[in-house]
Amino acid sequence: MLNSDPASLAFPVFIQGVALSLGLIVAIGAQNAFVLRQGLRREHVGTIVLFCAVADGALIAAGVLGMAQALGDRPGLARALALVGSVFLAVYGVQALRRARHPHRLRAAEGNTALGRGAAVAQAAAFTLLNPHVYLDTVLLVGSIGAQQPGALRGWFVAGASTASMLWFGLLGYGARWLAPWFARPRAWQMLDGLIGLTMMVLAALLASRVFAGF
Repeated sequence: MLNSDPASLAFPVFIQGVALSLGLIVAIGAQNAFVLRQGLRREHVGTIVLFCAVADGALIAAGVLGMAQALGDRPGLARALALVGSVFLAVYGVQALRRARHPHRLRAAEGNTALGRGAAVAQAAAFTLLNPHVYLDTVLLVGSIGAQQPGALRGWFVAGASTASMLWFGLLGYGARWLAPWFARPRAWQMLDGLIGLTMMVLAALLASRVFAGF
């Protein structure tokens, strides 16, 4: 139970948001490949990084605030969603650990044609908002977990999750030339998936313990 002074819990909640967001966002996918491509080509990198980070932050905030409002007077439903979230995190962690056993790599999105700023943003928007997993992961899962925090700490959770998005996309876009050879190594992704898997399992255990502590 969270009986301590909220100020003393702000940093742990912030870190929980960072860890959860990174665990979900650091994966091989079209959005990350596109950001890497733009970084390698040095085309509108700041615009693309800012768009992806702001879009993620807005979805996270909407999820946390919306879920908090929906669950405000329904403690039973809140516990049920937290338990489902715990199971989802555990499954995600197991999947990441399984991926760590098989080599794979991240390649920059194909395309040699230079993109105008508007076209680049439009593609980033499509990769971000037309991906159904973003609504399951970012809005529902992150939102339901963030909504479990006391009202005074939800902002810290959102800030942590949003900071993780900004750091990841910034690293991917501005560090593309340095990171691309690393991302092309299957061993590197195996290590990263292993770390993500362990992080998700720890978060699942913490969330489950909070659920059962409420009974």
